[in-house]
Amino acid sequence: MNYKWRLLMLFSFALTLVLFPLSGISAQSQQETSQKPWTIAHRGASGYAPENTLAAFDKAVAMKAEFIELDVQMSKDGHLVVIHDPTVDRTTNGRGKVKDLTLAEIKKLDAGSWFDKRFAGERIPTLEEVLTRYGGKIGLLIELKKPKLYPGIEAKVAETIKASGKKLMDGRLAVFSLDHQAVQRFQKANPAVPVGVILGYHSDGVSIRKLQSISRYASFVSVNKRMVDQTLVKRAHQLGMKIGSGTVRTKRWAKRLESLGADGIITDFPDYVK
Repeated sequence: MNYKWRLLMLFSFALTLVLFPLSGISAQSQQETSQKPWTIAHRGASGYAPENTLAAFDKAVAMKAEFIELDVQMSKDGHLVVIHDPTVDRTTNGRGKVKDLTLAEIKKLDAGSWFDKRFAGERIPTLEEVLTRYGGKIGLLIELKKPKLYPGIEAKVAETIKASGKKLMDGRLAVFSLDHQAVQRFQKANPAVPVGVILGYHSDGVSIRKLQSISRYASFVSVNKRMVDQTLVKRAHQLGMKIGSGTVRTKRWAKRLESLGADGIITDFPDYVK
């Protein structure tokens, strides 16, 4: 009887050794499968409302995006304004360079009618207005646009974020740019805020050496959607970085990037990301 009991115990122990790893792998696979990419509304829900306006940002919130991506430049009198181009020509009824216009002049411009008459009267918001209205409600991904045109903009953005309050310092706010040196200057001015970099399009991909260099200071990289493959995603993750990609304007591309494991999908249409 004692022999049979020992044999039964040994068999149970062996069975546990076989099944435990399988159950662990199954649980891990299930967890990985359930993870979904962040929806990052490109200049707000810019497929449905004029880009970089409160209307586009409100739409992104209503569509339950995880983040709003927005562009920051600086007026003649040193105010941070949310606009993509270095001129106001394309997205307003005015003309001229952002850096040559005062905030009062910029605030008089109609930033909505070009998109649709329904948005007539939309204004170019300041970064301070955006932080006040959306901070703590939705993630904010702030791009330093053309920072070389605006000496000192990195410190200005850093100080504006600090002044907005601690509620923004919860991982729901980050700063990034195509200008990697500007990103590092911002980081020195406000190390509490995560930073990332935008990588220009390279048909031959991104070298591991380049990613290693970036990972020393950046938490994430943003790349053209055509550059994303499983190798790039894996390398970024191994270096402790997230990877975002865009700009997505079709459901097919949204589905493809999700299948490749992108952590964030930058899109004009937040409802395209499931």
